[in-house]
Amino acid sequence: MSFRENVARLRDWWRDRFESAADGLRHRWMYRKGGSSGDTGNGTLFSKLDEPGWGGIVWRALVALVVVILLYYPIGMLMVNRIDDDPDFKPAGANAIGEGGSQAVAMMTALIDREVNQNSWTANDPFFQPGAMLDNMPNFQTGIVSALARFSFEMTDQVGRSRGSSEADPDLQKAAGLLQYPGDVWIWNPTVSLAIKASSESQYRAARLALIRYNQRLAKGEATFERRADNLMATLDRFASDLGSQSAVLDTEVREHSSYFIDSNADDVFYNTKGKLYGYYLLTKGLGEDFAPVIKEKGLQKNWAQLLDTFREAAALSPWVVVNGAPDAQFEPSHLAAQGFYLLRARTQLREITNVLLK
Repeated sequence: MSFRENVARLRDWWRDRFESAADGLRHRWMYRKGGSSGDTGNGTLFSKLDEPGWGGIVWRALVALVVVILLYYPIGMLMVNRIDDDPDFKPAGANAIGEGGSQAVAMMTALIDREVNQNSWTANDPFFQPGAMLDNMPNFQTGIVSALARFSFEMTDQVGRSRGSSEADPDLQKAAGLLQYPGDVWIWNPTVSLAIKASSESQYRAARLALIRYNQRLAKGEATFERRADNLMATLDRFASDLGSQSAVLDTEVREHSSYFIDSNADDVFYNTKGKLYGYYLLTKGLGEDFAPVIKEKGLQKNWAQLLDTFREAAALSPWVVVNGAPDAQFEPSHLAAQGFYLLRARTQLREITNVLLK
């Protein structure tokens, strides 16, 4: 017998075995316990789905509803989730400002617009929206807004008025107050109050409009933006102080929870810090344009470029899974400790620049 004949016989043998097994499965299914090929009563779910009339329609609708619910959250989360850490992000459209305006303020309005209007604010999503199941994106967004809120205070107190004794700009004052609004407030929370409340998005949108009005008046020469070395120094000092507070948050998480096999809070801390560093990176880029003459006069171009590089590297950290391992672990990484290194490096560089500005 030739080789080809042996292969043909072997193929036929396997085909016969497969068909025999398939016939057996079909036979067991047709004559299973509680039903038969002609049973369309109260048997299995499959038999109910095959029922004619309204009974079968209702069962099929219920199954379809369960499938939709099971797929709604995972698919919705994939569609909504976006950690937008584009380092080359620039203001455009209504957020951009012409000559005479502040690039740092324009960056504030652009970031609010992107996170609230374009990417969708997720920190206050109610339970029936897929964003309620996310945690990294909400923490990243609230980190960005916390950086903007910190800068808005300095704009109101120092940069946006001639001297400390002069009147604060009304638009800057309004924006600073609105940006302090918590990021997790939806329009209604029955566990707190039955009254309707202003949502976080509505407050941040109002803050953006106030900042746009200020920047438009500034471009026309009708508002104040003091480009003095002492104002830049005070602003950077505020940034450094905030980063110092954030380093304490990282330190607490590492010291108290790095021994856990799984630290479910590590990614929350990581992405909140990431958002804050990203916000400060873009604000610092804008300030570099606003205070370019001061930076050049003090010979800080190289220091400023190094600060931006550190902020950029810190904001770009994006592990697939955030692991809070011990700093001296052999196998588990410590993403929080790595992030803390860049944060403290940026804080040190901020202090170096303010020391030069002080002279």
